[in-house]
Amino acid sequence: MAEGTIPSAATLNGWRKSSYSDNEGADCVEVIDGHPHGIPVRDSKAPHGPAIVVPAGAWSAFVAAVKGEAFGGR
Repeated sequence: MAEGTIPSAATLNGWRKSSYSDNEGADCVEVIDGHPHGIPVRDSKAPHGPAIVVPAGAWSAFVAAVKGEAFGGR
């Protein structure tokens, strides 16, 4: 694994779909919680493709921004 990427996301188990993804197959982001190197993130429409690994602190800040006003809030 190169730092920050996983070449084949299908090699990992435990993916969960983001609550911000819709049920129509578009905008589907999946993550794995508790990974030792950060938070793996992939496009669920490409499960065998690559995933990025985001540091846990950066992911927490991103989620907080999405839930807040930075991206329109929910």
